[in-house]
Amino acid sequence: MAAVLYQTWVKRNQSPYLHAAYFNLGASLSNLGDSAGAEAAYREAIKLAPLFLQPRLNLGSLLERAGQVEQALTEWRWIEQNISSAQAENKPMVLLALNHLGRVLESKKQMYEALYYLTKSLAIDPAQADVMHHWVSLRQKQCAWPVYPKLPRVSEAFMRESTSALSMLSISDDPAAQLDAARRFVQKKVIANAPVLANPKGYGHKKIRIGYCSSDFSLHPVSMLTVEMYELHDREQFEVYGYCWSPQDGSALRQRVIDAMDHFTRIDQLSDEDAAKQIRADEIDILIDLQGQTAGARANLLACRPAPIQITYLGLPATTGLPSIDYVIADRFLIPEHEAKYYSEKPLYMPDVYQVSDRKRAVGPTPTRESCGLPAEGFVFCSFNNSYKFTPEVFDVWMNILKRVPGSVFWLLADNPWAEDNLRLEAQARGIDLSRLIFARRVSPADYLARYQVADLFLDSFPFNAGTTANDALWMGLPVLTCTGRSFASRMAGALLSAAKLEELITYKLSDYEEKAVWLAQHPTECARMRLHLEGERSGGVLFDTPRFVKHLEARLTELACLSNSSGTP
Repeated sequence: MAAVLYQTWVKRNQSPYLHAAYFNLGASLSNLGDSAGAEAAYREAIKLAPLFLQPRLNLGSLLERAGQVEQALTEWRWIEQNISSAQAENKPMVLLALNHLGRVLESKKQMYEALYYLTKSLAIDPAQADVMHHWVSLRQKQCAWPVYPKLPRVSEAFMRESTSALSMLSISDDPAAQLDAARRFVQKKVIANAPVLANPKGYGHKKIRIGYCSSDFSLHPVSMLTVEMYELHDREQFEVYGYCWSPQDGSALRQRVIDAMDHFTRIDQLSDEDAAKQIRADEIDILIDLQGQTAGARANLLACRPAPIQITYLGLPATTGLPSIDYVIADRFLIPEHEAKYYSEKPLYMPDVYQVSDRKRAVGPTPTRESCGLPAEGFVFCSFNNSYKFTPEVFDVWMNILKRVPGSVFWLLADNPWAEDNLRLEAQARGIDLSRLIFARRVSPADYLARYQVADLFLDSFPFNAGTTANDALWMGLPVLTCTGRSFASRMAGALLSAAKLEELITYKLSDYEEKAVWLAQHPTECARMRLHLEGERSGGVLFDTPRFVKHLEARLTELACLSNSSGTP
């Protein structure tokens, strides 16, 4: 009705407020799903009053939803370039435009430009916690150190308080600090006292219904680890559901995940409440969230408690802080019992190792050193972790190792061009010839795995260890040297090495880590011995025994389901 009234009004009236009528018409048509009509109305409003900013903002959002991202950016850039935030009435609109630019450019991996716009937004209003959250993350991804620089009117305390639970993993090894970060997110973003949907006493199914939910059922590390687990679940005892809001990337891995599920349901078009109702309607006994507080998280879905037992696994290597999550899958190395007090979830301890593996992952042909851009001779250290895990403190150690091992090189992932440039500058500042840093371009998963056969030693990051990447390296027989701390994220590689009976590669101080790396480079026969050991572990050890892992997991889940059915509490 409102749209009809505005259409009638704009056809029959010529008034100085016609631009506002077209804006209102655009908003009404947008609400009705008439995107073409809304776009035409917004453009007419802009034509009549170019300095009227609301239709430009809305038009940008409309174009973004329609997949016309560059056109959306053009509308927001016009505001950034032509409108001063010094005028009080313009300030909120300019901030919205800047924040839209930062958000969308970050999603497009245009990190440098995204950081530019968010920095400009914070200069106008520094008290924007959500903007600061993304700003810190963008600096981490680009290795723009220090991550917490001095900013006008911004304290380091505010930067830290605004840091996301995921970003905190690279900043602090203190599990208490990570719990605080998780709880801040819950306090700000998660519905409190949402109505509980699940029957707390369970459903008494003959087969336990397990639901896995994720935005990463695609070519993603989570699926790379878990796909065989779905395939191996005992169908006599369990019925497996997948709830997906992942990109349909057409990958073979995604199809393999789908094929491994008994039921696979897309919930990307459902609200959190409706998605929770769908899971409740399916009478899921145990819901395993593979997301945590990472990109794409749907914490409010979990807050509705669609299943009587809810578990977190793999997505966030830390506590989620979510009251709706009952358990975290762990092992006793990963979360020592004396540190469990810093987790909002109860550890669900696995007897061998917390991390599952895929034994079917394809491996490409072994490349030559020349084809990888590596020198013909010299010890090859590598670290194929994402660059946001790197810190200046650990980079200092890595450069010291290069100085102490003549002829050695450091092989890194070419994560993004800005990180690459910054790491080169940091190496140069530490007196390292730039030819000793070699960046590997992204390749297919099979060819990526094959690269590990060329390196001599994997140097882990700290306090955010390698997870899937460490698993990949060990699967390919490459020794991984790690530094272990107190937090979940800083104990991941150590948990894998402990399961692989290579505790000699676990250090607890960066000084010991440096000494061990240098010693191993000077004693290459030790690395060769460890490679042989890992060959045996691959075929006969517990680290890669996926059927054993699945049986242990199913035993624990059965215990929980029986407890829930008998007592009504997880």
